[in-house]
Amino acid sequence: MGNPAFAIPTLKAIMQSNHELVAVVSNPPKQIGRGRSLSYTPVGKFSKENAISLIEPQNLFSDELKSELNILKPDVFIVVAYKILPDSIITIPKYGALNLHASLLPKYRGAGPIQWALMNGDKKSGVTIFQIKPKVDTGDILLQKEVDIFNDDNMLSLGNRLCEYGANMMIEVLNKIEEEGQVSGIRQNPKLATPAPKIRKSMTQINWSWTSQKIHNWVRGLTPFPGMSTNYKGKRLRVFKTSIQPGIKLSPGIVVEAEGDRLIIATAEGALRILELQLEGKKRMKVDDFLKGFKIQPGDFLE
Repeated sequence: MGNPAFAIPTLKAIMQSNHELVAVVSNPPKQIGRGRSLSYTPVGKFSKENAISLIEPQNLFSDELKSELNILKPDVFIVVAYKILPDSIITIPKYGALNLHASLLPKYRGAGPIQWALMNGDKKSGVTIFQIKPKVDTGDILLQKEVDIFNDDNMLSLGNRLCEYGANMMIEVLNKIEEEGQVSGIRQNPKLATPAPKIRKSMTQINWSWTSQKIHNWVRGLTPFPGMSTNYKGKRLRVFKTSIQPGIKLSPGIVVEAEGDRLIIATAEGALRILELQLEGKKRMKVDDFLKGFKIQPGDFLE
């Protein structure tokens, strides 16, 4: 059960293992564009291309879905970046449902563990395989792996590494369940739990009164999507890559330098050099290409 590309390495690993993949569950396709063509989730698209039995329920609480899943007589559900399962679904398989979560639980429970690890400037992240319980991200831990966060990581690069580690870990857990005939894990300590809530649109606006380090971390955490944004004379600029420029003390949001490949903006502490950005209605580009066609002057303000 999964939706985004993050879930595909685990799906591939199961296909290549000794375990039998009986079906995939993913969100139904959406109609997009003027032609109203169907857009499948990455998992749905992969499943169709590989002739895997695909279930695309409109409603997880429907009797129809429950019946369809019961007929499959599954031993276990593998859940990677999908929806919250109702109790009536969790209890169908013999060994319940297992989830791949991109953090070292109980740290960063919630929808945005990768983003929040980067936004908070963490040096370590990780992957947890746990048994799903009704309360989100609280189940017993079956396997966990710590992973270093690199200085140049963003949400995509870190996520790509974590999902590859997680895929191999999931097979290790399945092998153990098959060998032992049971699921055994370690209970989480709720006192150590921290939240990783879903990213809201209101969180993507750059606040230049933050320190350069904090803004830089948030840019990393929200790249490539949705990207942090700022405004210049009514135009929206999405910022995708930055570096920190220490030692500058000017009013937050003021343009310090705008020439060649150097676009530097003052913050509450130091300044931020923008390396890649996107003007609304245009494609993402490096800052030197941007400055050739868009005039920003030192002394101007970004909001």
